[in-house]
Amino acid sequence: MLTLQYLRDNKDEALKRLAKRGNPELEELVSKALSLDAESRKIRAEAEALQAEVNKASKDIGARMREGDQAGAEALKQRVSEIKNEAQEQKAELMRKDSDLATVLYQIPNVPGPDVPAGRTPEENEEVFRSGNLPEPGRTPLPHWELASKYALIDFETGVKITGAGFPLYTGKGAKLQRALINFFLDRADIAGYHEVIPPLVVNEDSGIGTGQLPDKEGQMYYMGEDELYLIPTAEVPITNIFRDVILNEEDLPIKKCGYTPCFRREAGSYGKDVRGLNRLHQFDKVEIVEITKPEESYAVLQAMTEHVKGLLDALELPYRILRLCGGDMGFAAATTYDFEVFSAGQDRWLEVSSVSNFEDFQSNRLKCRFRRKGEKQTALVHTLNGSALALPRIVAALLENNQDETGIKIPPALVPYTGFDRIEA
Repeated sequence: MLTLQYLRDNKDEALKRLAKRGNPELEELVSKALSLDAESRKIRAEAEALQAEVNKASKDIGARMREGDQAGAEALKQRVSEIKNEAQEQKAELMRKDSDLATVLYQIPNVPGPDVPAGRTPEENEEVFRSGNLPEPGRTPLPHWELASKYALIDFETGVKITGAGFPLYTGKGAKLQRALINFFLDRADIAGYHEVIPPLVVNEDSGIGTGQLPDKEGQMYYMGEDELYLIPTAEVPITNIFRDVILNEEDLPIKKCGYTPCFRREAGSYGKDVRGLNRLHQFDKVEIVEITKPEESYAVLQAMTEHVKGLLDALELPYRILRLCGGDMGFAAATTYDFEVFSAGQDRWLEVSSVSNFEDFQSNRLKCRFRRKGEKQTALVHTLNGSALALPRIVAALLENNQDETGIKIPPALVPYTGFDRIEA
């Protein structure tokens, strides 16, 4: 959530940067937020004036009683009673204004960073890096769903029977490949200094609000109404919420966390070739990295996290590219996002496998996560960042499709110590 102080002091800058998202309604929301803020501050000032009058009258009542001015004291008591009634009305009105203000602020996304391109569609994203060679023209490799069936790696049909579409059943070497990738990603994160946690797979509403999934994405999350809990769409939510309502010390920063979890997404409205096989699932595995840092260091941290993900894809020997997302294609809470896409040889298309984002203080303002610099009493909001390192389904798809030959599928050397086999064959 954007801070009111930022909007008050930088309205023109905020509107200029929000315009990169291509949503004309945001200007009206910012103006409405500032108007409600002004009204709230006016009511607070009036309430303070009334309280000052009550304090003065209380002293005067005592003085008049000592002087024997009973009538004057009674008149002041009557005035104090009237003020208290006014104060109750003001309190109720202030609560309404603050509630309306919070509702508006929750609808305003983060302002895009200065280097974020303007745009509304994926076609307006900027490619900033590419690695690896694409398959030779004329080659017609099989898509991963055919390979999964051919080598008995994934049973999509039984997954449908057990649960429904988008819940695959991994079997045999397919299951071992999943486990190998999870351990590989976690070991690499450990080497990079990330502290591993195993978080809950369900969160409460406050946690969803803290990281920006609520109230923006409630339609994409699985909700358990009886318990008022949500299945996590990503480990970012529980891991970042470790620091909700926490004041950190400067020497604690940066904090680096990682965790493996299944992730659950309704993916409402998805259909067609983009959802076939592993392309878009309702349940999938992912290793997430999260960092909490000082504001002045967050973009250096973003670069380091990006390099970490690059190292994973380089080790897996997959062709990939990095995109700087335009304003309209970024997530609600992100200030800057880099998407990683691997090339799918069997589908002849790019598949997103990671998003690495800097949220600046947007999440921490919601989370009320602050830090205190050494020797200072005043606290400041931290910056939060997270990235997929990595999401498994499309990595598996690309590994199968890009490493197939006439007799099987080659396992990248970096994974062999984890799988215990270097090929998948019939």
